[in-house]
Amino acid sequence: MEERLPVQENLRLQAQETYRINQIQTASREQLLLLTYDIGIRACSAAERLLGEGDLGKANEELKRAQLVLRELMVTLRPEAAGDLGPSLMALYEFMHGLLVTANVDKDREKIVTVRQMMEELRSTWQEAFVKLQADLHGGEQQVPSQGQSGGLNFAG
Repeated sequence: MEERLPVQENLRLQAQETYRINQIQTASREQLLLLTYDIGIRACSAAERLLGEGDLGKANEELKRAQLVLRELMVTLRPEAAGDLGPSLMALYEFMHGLLVTANVDKDREKIVTVRQMMEELRSTWQEAFVKLQADLHGGEQQVPSQGQSGGLNFAG
């Protein structure tokens, strides 16, 4: 029985990875943006927990993951399509990235909490915008963007 547990765990992890790959490959731009925020939020949450547990090495890895998420958000931001919102959003991403770098150096959990909360708020705002956009496109029906839909707000990522 003990030999089967690692095999079962490995199969479970493979299934999760396959699901994630499928989810990403079939996602709309809107869904990819929300997934990117989800990864950053999870990384911040994990870093908070790991710092609390004293596991500085793993906390460092999660903070670096969250920093990469913010870099990805900066790289995929399309300021030419965003108008006045673009520079403000870029400045916010840069600020959040700087907070995470400082939090990592100083092992400052509160800065991580601040960034996580900001990411949660941004994610929520984007999701609301996508729902409203879909409602406008579909004559008042509010829907969360589904797999494979395209169009929408392309300045976000």
